[in-house]
Amino acid sequence: MGRKATLATCSLNQWALDFEGNLERILKSIEIAKAHGAKYRLGPELEICGYGCADHFYESDTLLHSFQVLGKLLESPVCQDIICDVGMPIMHHNVRYNCRVLFLNRKILLIRPKMLMANYGVYRELRWFSPWKHLRQVEEYFLPRIIQEVTGQDTVPFGDCVLSTKDTCIGTEICAELWNPRSPHIQMGLDGVEIFTNSSASHHELRKADLRVDLVRSATIKSGGIYLYANQRGCDGDRVYYDGCAMVAINGDIVAQGAQFSLNDVEVITATLDLEDVRSYRGEICQPNMETEPKPCHRVKVDFSLSSGDDMYLPTHQPIPLHFHSPEEEISLGPACWLWDYLRRSGQAGFLLPLSGGVDSSSTACIVHSMCVLICRAVEDGNSQVLEDVRRVVADASYRPEHPRELCGHIFTTCYMASENSSEDTCSRAKGLANQIGSTHININIDMAVKGILGIFSVCTGKWPQFCVNGGSHRENLALQNVQARVRMVLAYLFAQLGLWARGKPGGLLVLGSANVDESLTGYFTKYDCSSADINPIGGISKTDLKSFLVYCVEQFQLTALRGILSAPPTAELEPLKDGQVSQTDEADMGLTYSELSVIGRLRKISKCGPFSMFCKLIHTWRDALSPAEVAQKVKHFFRMYSMNRHKMTTVTPSYHAESYSPDDNRFDLRPFLYNTRWAWQFRSIDEQIPLLRVPLLVAAAGGASWQGGMKEAPPQAGPLP
Repeated sequence: MGRKATLATCSLNQWALDFEGNLERILKSIEIAKAHGAKYRLGPELEICGYGCADHFYESDTLLHSFQVLGKLLESPVCQDIICDVGMPIMHHNVRYNCRVLFLNRKILLIRPKMLMANYGVYRELRWFSPWKHLRQVEEYFLPRIIQEVTGQDTVPFGDCVLSTKDTCIGTEICAELWNPRSPHIQMGLDGVEIFTNSSASHHELRKADLRVDLVRSATIKSGGIYLYANQRGCDGDRVYYDGCAMVAINGDIVAQGAQFSLNDVEVITATLDLEDVRSYRGEICQPNMETEPKPCHRVKVDFSLSSGDDMYLPTHQPIPLHFHSPEEEISLGPACWLWDYLRRSGQAGFLLPLSGGVDSSSTACIVHSMCVLICRAVEDGNSQVLEDVRRVVADASYRPEHPRELCGHIFTTCYMASENSSEDTCSRAKGLANQIGSTHININIDMAVKGILGIFSVCTGKWPQFCVNGGSHRENLALQNVQARVRMVLAYLFAQLGLWARGKPGGLLVLGSANVDESLTGYFTKYDCSSADINPIGGISKTDLKSFLVYCVEQFQLTALRGILSAPPTAELEPLKDGQVSQTDEADMGLTYSELSVIGRLRKISKCGPFSMFCKLIHTWRDALSPAEVAQKVKHFFRMYSMNRHKMTTVTPSYHAESYSPDDNRFDLRPFLYNTRWAWQFRSIDEQIPLLRVPLLVAAAGGASWQGGMKEAPPQAGPLP
């Protein structure tokens, strides 16, 4: 009958500038799509060069090599008899565009540049690309010689156009265009386009996946149609993890969905759908609005059909139940996949983690353990690429991981760095967890190194600093904590470089950090302590979420040692013990609880609040627990701490981006690092309001409303502290 079309979309683990590897993964996805009977294959955004090329997009080499890869695809027999939709950067009239290239049987059908750019959060597309602003306009693009020699074409259509096959019409969206209030699919649908495609490089954030699915569903629920969504997967060389989740929808229903987290480099999702279902849906619901636009879509015609004439008995895909991971599962899976990509692509032999026995470092350890679980499952499922990568990492061509605990022993080293201020409790907790996950665990005492450094200072100055409890000043107290913390960083890197050498094994280890997003926000860590590492899988995750994650790990991985870690108060253990017990706690040092910091962090970044706006919101949020004056005190205290310590974010360890209120200074949260810490005008504005709030606040609606610890070094600042 010629009404059913089999379509393919995919998630690919592309790597920035890895043109050879990217080409192999694209070809493999096309091969799988054809094997499933697909006549159209959609890939992720900028899949040829990789999305994360950043300033390499300025280089002519990136454009050249992208065209060279496109030439290989055009020539490949794998790409015959299927419409291939690939992404790459293209320069037209000396302007760079983020483009989709559609081709069939060695001929380029059209080039569609991105029209609405992503330029918020971690995205900076306008730095490298210009949007195509000519709505419904198409120009001629003169192909480079290397492509002309393959296709025999001199020019191809370039611009805002759609593809008309013999049986349907296909329109393109690129990533952020789906999230925009002026999404192209709206007008394309009203002009009769039946199949919409979206090529994305969308990163993982906690609690985000359902929003993405809702957008895909809503794109076709109002005016009907088929929607294909492709996404990149994995770490392509930066702080973000692209979380796949390729999917196909029709008339508001999801009929096929890929995995959000996986170690598979190539995942292809296919669906067979009845084009008449789209027409019937529109005929009943959308008929009055299906009018010709003043300027209809420019259609590029191709003599090709997505359907065949004998599809009567071909079954179609039906709506499926949707599954979303809990935040605890997301923390277990996302950072674990990111760590694996980083490890196998870095050429290193494993990880080293300073394990303090607290929540943060234990969370990092559990994520590495989760990574080992995923690796073992992938090998058991026959993933030859994962097995090849594991063998290269452990430098054993015959190795085959049989159990996560055994794999941990090969690639994961943990070390407890004790000082005279460390308690037996944290030491035993760290050892217990290391034993359960199977890491190679070592105990190190840092007292000798600390005393050596202080001895050098004493020889030069004739002074020996003391802790406050021993009669020292606040400055001495902080400096003594800093020395301990920084010695741990130096020793961590020493053991990472030479630990395997001492055991007669090749390679070095990547040092893992374990400072959470709330500590980064307030600067509650020592600059260049053991929070300074190669990478940090939990740097974008809140303390509250990490605690919930450890509760999940107790049940999921049977890591019972975590119960004692969860019940202990968070502490840096950098000040002397009292009767053998911890005398220092993180929340007391910070003057704020971790739950309060999560609220403040979201207001600062997501709600874009300065001190005054934050105060105005929190007097309502916290009205049942705090008076306006107490709220003011907490807001002022936070902004003093934040501004005093913001300079630390310029050197913070690259961290997995997981939270929308991350203070990451790289691209996500751009702020000065030298503040006037008095905030005189802002704080005075708060103070002026407090006398006016002594009467009860009106309620609008019924119901009411680690080792890196310490307020460390004195930061650069404008003027003395208040």
